[in-house]
Amino acid sequence: MIPASVRAIFFDAVGTMIFPTPPAADVYADIGRRHGSRLPLDVIVTRFRAAFRAEEEFDRRNDLRTDETREVRRWRRIVGAVLDDVADGEAVFGELFEYFSRPSAWRCNPDAGAVLAELARRGYRLGLASNYDGRLRSVAAGLPELRPLEHLVLSSEVGWRKPARGFFEAVVQEAGVPAGHVLFVGDDPVNDGEGARAAGLRVLLLDRCGPYESCIVRLGDLLSKE
Repeated sequence: MIPASVRAIFFDAVGTMIFPTPPAADVYADIGRRHGSRLPLDVIVTRFRAAFRAEEEFDRRNDLRTDETREVRRWRRIVGAVLDDVADGEAVFGELFEYFSRPSAWRCNPDAGAVLAELARRGYRLGLASNYDGRLRSVAAGLPELRPLEHLVLSSEVGWRKPARGFFEAVVQEAGVPAGHVLFVGDDPVNDGEGARAAGLRVLLLDRCGPYESCIVRLGDLLSKE
C-alpha cells in the first residue's frame, strides 16, 4: 500500500492515530454535571458537533490561519456553546482544556504500535501532523505506541490549519524530502485527502473508501503488499 517512491509518512492525529476515551461528549457531560449542568448527553453531542462545525467554518472564512491564541479561543467558544447552563463557564473550560492535554484522555489506534515500529524498522521518516495546539506534544509523548513518530507538525505552530496548502508545505519541510515522496495518512476526505493531494503529497485515507487515490480499512493494512 506504500508507493515505492515514498520516503516519509505523516499521520493525522485525532480520528486516525488517537481517539478520546471516553468520547469527548461523555467527558463534557461528566465535567458539566459537576459544575451544575443538567443537559442530557444527546443534547451535548448535537451541540458539540454544531459548535465544532461553526468553528471550522469560521476558519475557512479567515483563510485557515491560526495560532495558539486562536486555538484556545476556539475551544473556549465550543465549550461555551455546548455547556451554557453552568455557573462558572471559565472554570469548566479550564478543566476540559487541561483534561485533553493528558495522555490518559486518549487511546491509540489498536494497530498503531505494531505498524509504526515496522515502518521505523523499514527506515521511513515518520511524523504526526494535526489541526491541534501545543497540548498534542504532551499527549504524543505520553503514549508509548507513538514513540517512532519523530516529527510533529501542529497547525497552531505553523500558522495554518488543514486543508491549507501552507500546512502541508510545513509537513514537507519537516519531512525533508520532496512532496511526492511524502505519504499522508488521514481520515478526513477534505482536510487530509484534498489538502495533501493539492500540495503534491501522496494520500491514503483510513476507512474512507471512495473516489480517492487509495484507502485502507484499518491501519494495519498499510503494511499490506497489495
